[in-house]
Amino acid sequence: MLDINLIRNQPEFVAEKLSRKGVTVDFTDFLEQDRQRRQLIRQTEDLKAEKNKTSALIPGMKKDGKDITPVLAEMKKISDAVREGDEQLARLDQEQNRFLASLPNLPADDVPAGGKENNQVIKISGEKPAFTFSPKHHVDLVEAAKLIDYTRGAKLGGSGFWVYTGDGARLEWALLNFFIAEHLQDGYQMLLPPHILSYDCGYTAGQFPKFEEDVFQLKREDQESFTHFILPTAETALVNLHRDEIMDEDTLPLKYFAYTPCYRKEAGSYRSEERGMIRGHQFNKIELFQYTVPEQSDAALEELVSKAADLVEKLGLHYRVSKLAAGDCSASMRKTYDIEVWIPSMNDYKEVSSASSAGDYQARRGSIRYRAKKTGKPAFAHTLNASGLATSRIFPAIVEQYQQEDGSILIPEVLRPWMGGQKKIDIAP
Repeated sequence: MLDINLIRNQPEFVAEKLSRKGVTVDFTDFLEQDRQRRQLIRQTEDLKAEKNKTSALIPGMKKDGKDITPVLAEMKKISDAVREGDEQLARLDQEQNRFLASLPNLPADDVPAGGKENNQVIKISGEKPAFTFSPKHHVDLVEAAKLIDYTRGAKLGGSGFWVYTGDGARLEWALLNFFIAEHLQDGYQMLLPPHILSYDCGYTAGQFPKFEEDVFQLKREDQESFTHFILPTAETALVNLHRDEIMDEDTLPLKYFAYTPCYRKEAGSYRSEERGMIRGHQFNKIELFQYTVPEQSDAALEELVSKAADLVEKLGLHYRVSKLAAGDCSASMRKTYDIEVWIPSMNDYKEVSSASSAGDYQARRGSIRYRAKKTGKPAFAHTLNASGLATSRIFPAIVEQYQQEDGSILIPEVLRPWMGGQKKIDIAP
């Protein structure tokens, strides 16, 4: 959520920043309503003070035998005005919070304006694999090696689901073990959060209320609206760990990672080139997360980008890193870098990690604060996240980039310890 004082003091600045994300907003009505709201707060507080002052006169009047009927009538009049003021304030607060919750984060100063056409490639690692034969699509490769069963996956869950089988299941688990070992070595604390989260979790993450329809909602038949949902990413859980808390500055940065499946509705039709594992309703991911003080935020983001890229590099895959334009960043993020792996069959790069900084946007929504040593006062923390990594695109990239002419697939060296020393996967008999 944006700082309301920034909107009050610099509405033109905020509007210009939001326009870089493709959002047009006029704060005129909002600021007028905010002025009325603050005036109403003062009036209501004055009435409450007057009520208390008048109420204090009653005992003395009773003692002196005076008629308190006029005073009681006045108090009732004041009480009615206070109740009306509180009800009006509740409505104004709800409208104000709804408006603020709908606004995306402001992009960082160095983030280019516009949509994905303005994304900037800042690093390319390695060379695209060159084949002396006609390379195959990962769907054909994994089906020939019996690594993935798409038919039975669709039978179990419908379109967009699959089953890992045999060496495919082992390779998937090897990837997760490799990622976990790397993050533990780097000093991140491992967590296994619940997969079913409360509505407040989605609100704090910035996904609700605008993107409520993107998640799998859970509700009872007697409920009009949902109160819980299945997490679309572990970020949604991790950002809520310290919701409504005040942390000690000396404990920051806090560095976590979590393994979860991710559940996405992925509404809309699939493009033909996205068949297979490129888009699905459930996939595995290790998520990295940091809570920092503002002064550490930029360095934390660079660390997350470096860690995610390093994992892809250790797998021996060709990839690139792109800095996203403002309009291509998600609503909650002020700056994002995508680590994109090369998929030969698509002749394109696909994102396997988004490393992002939300600044204090999520912290304001979830009241996530730390006590600053210099002032002794609570201040909003900064939150950052990155995939480290999602497997549903790493897996196809490995299969396609490591494929051999006979249809076999070499296993990246860093994964072989988790595969019992196995060096390659052959076509199934």
